[in-house]
Amino acid sequence: MPSILPDSHPLNQSTDIDRLLHAGTARLTGGVSLIGLGLAWFDWASHLLTSPGRQAELMRNASVDVMRQFDSTVGELSGQSHTTAIEYADRRFNSPNWKKPPYSILVQNFRAVEQWWDEAFKIHGVSGRHQALLAFLARQYLDIFSPTNGFLTNPDIVRRTVETNGVNLFNGWLNAIDDVAASALAKEKSRKAQISSIGNEVATSKGAVVARTRIAEIIQYTPTTSKVHQEPIVIVPAWIMKYYILDLSKQNSLVRYLVDQGFTVFMVSWKNPDQEDRDVSLDDYRTLGVLAAIDAAIKITGAEKVHGTGYCLGGTLLAIAAAAMARDGDRRLKTLSVFASQIDFHDAGELRLFINDSQLALIEDMMWMHGYLKAEEMAGAFHILRSNDLIWSRLINSYAMGEREKPLDIMLWSDDSTRMPYRMHSEYLRQLYLENRLAEGAMIVDGHPITLRAIAIPIFLVGTEWDHVAPWRSVFKLHLMTERDVTFVLTNGGHNAGIVSEPGHSGRYYRIATQKASGAYIDPDTWLEVAEYKIGSWLPEWALWLNENSPNKTEPPTLGSPLNGYPIIGPAPGEFVLG
Repeated sequence: MPSILPDSHPLNQSTDIDRLLHAGTARLTGGVSLIGLGLAWFDWASHLLTSPGRQAELMRNASVDVMRQFDSTVGELSGQSHTTAIEYADRRFNSPNWKKPPYSILVQNFRAVEQWWDEAFKIHGVSGRHQALLAFLARQYLDIFSPTNGFLTNPDIVRRTVETNGVNLFNGWLNAIDDVAASALAKEKSRKAQISSIGNEVATSKGAVVARTRIAEIIQYTPTTSKVHQEPIVIVPAWIMKYYILDLSKQNSLVRYLVDQGFTVFMVSWKNPDQEDRDVSLDDYRTLGVLAAIDAAIKITGAEKVHGTGYCLGGTLLAIAAAAMARDGDRRLKTLSVFASQIDFHDAGELRLFINDSQLALIEDMMWMHGYLKAEEMAGAFHILRSNDLIWSRLINSYAMGEREKPLDIMLWSDDSTRMPYRMHSEYLRQLYLENRLAEGAMIVDGHPITLRAIAIPIFLVGTEWDHVAPWRSVFKLHLMTERDVTFVLTNGGHNAGIVSEPGHSGRYYRIATQKASGAYIDPDTWLEVAEYKIGSWLPEWALWLNENSPNKTEPPTLGSPLNGYPIIGPAPGEFVLG
C-alpha cells in the first residue's frame, strides 16, 4: 500500500500528526478554515450580545424596512405612482422584465434583506476584516435565494418557457442528464479538449522555445514586420494559470498585436509543478523565470535593455525583480508595464478576507501532503468570489434557459488552472498577502531588503473597473511607492476581460492620465475626475507609450542564438503549457 506521507517529510515528529489531521479536515471543508470563520463569528456575536442599543436599532431598522416594502408593494400593485424603496444596480436584474411587478417587488425585497445584513455586521468594536468577511459570506448565502435562481421568480425564465412552450425546460433537463452522465469523465475530456486546442485555436502565435529552466520555458515570437523596435518586450504572466491568456485567438492575442506593431516579444511559460517541485521557492520564480527571460532576450537580440511587462501575479513578481535589479545596479530594464497586479496587498480584494494565520496554516498542511496545492482547490476559491458570474448564471442558462454556453477561448483558458508548489505558495501568501512585505520595504531578496522606490524607469500601470482579484484602487497605490513618471490606465471589464481588450472590441472604454515624478500625488477619486475618458481599447495607448520609450528600429533578430547558448528547443507554444 503506498504511503500517504510526502517522501521528504517522514512521520518523525509529533507535529506531523497534527498536519495530517489538518489536511484531512481541509478535504471536508473545501480548504476553508472553520476556526478562522468561527473567530470572526465570535467577534461579531459577542460584541452584538453586549450592545443592546445596537440590537434595538437593528430591530427598528428591520421594522421600518418591512413597512417601507409593504407600502411600496401596495403602490406597485395598485398602479399608483411611488418612489422605489430600494435603488439597485445589479447586472442580474438588468432585464426590463425585472422592472415590472411582481418581479420588481421581489427584487426590492431581496435587496432590502441584503442591505439589512450588511448593516447588521457593523458593530462597534468588531474587527473591520471580520465585518467584511461575515458580510461577504452572508451575501454568498443570500445569493442562493436570489429571485434570479427560481423558475417561477425569474421573469426571463417564465417568458422563455411561454415562448418555447416549455422546450427550454426540456432542453435544460437533457443538459442536466448529460452533465451527470459525463461528470466522471468530465475532467479527462476537458483536459483533452484543452490540449487539442492549445496551438490550434489558442496560443497560435508563431515562435520558438529558446530556453528552458526547471520551472519555465522562454518563448520568442516570430516578427511580422520588416523592422522592429530596438528593445524587446519580456512578458511575465501569472503562474497560477497558463500564459496564453495573452495569446488567445488570432483576433484578441496581445502577442500578435505587439509583433504586428513591430516589437520583438519574449514570453515566460510556467511549468505546472508536481510533487518533485515542492521546495521550489518564490525567489526561484524570479531567477529561473524573470531573470532567465531577460537574459535570453538580451543575448538573442543584442539589445542593452528590455521592456519588462507583467500581468497579475507576474506583475508582482516582475516588480520584485525590478526592485532587486535597481538595488544591485542592474540597468537592463528600460520600462516597466504592470497589468492588474497587486503591489500593496493591504486592500487586495475579497480574497484577502480569507487570508489569516489559521487559513494559511490549513493551506500549508494541505500542500504538505502532496507537495503542491491542487488546481481545483485554487479554482474553487475564485469561483466563489464570482459566484453570480461563474456558478449561478451558468446554472440558469444551462438548466432553466436550456442554453449551452459557446466554448469561448477565455473560458477554455479559465479552466486550465495550474498547481502551486508547497514552498513557493506558502512564501507568496505569507510574505505578500499576510505581511505585505513588498509594499513596506521589508522583503528580502538575496539577503538584503528591496524597495520599490529604487525603480528609476517609466511605469505604465493598468487597472480594471470590476476586478475581484486586484481592485484598481489597490493597483493605483503604486503611485505612492515610486518617484518616477507613472501612466495609469483604468479600463472597463474585469481582471481578465479588461486586459484582453483588443482594438475593435465593442463596448470598450478607458481613462488615462500620467502623474509626473515632479508633480503632486493625486488620490484615486480625484484621478477619476481629471483623467481623460476615451472610447475603445487601451492597447494603442500602451503601444504609443512603448514607441515613445523605444523610438529606434533595427533588423529583426533571428529566432534563438546558438552561438550565445540559446538554440531553438522546439516550436511555440512549447511543452510546459501542455502539462
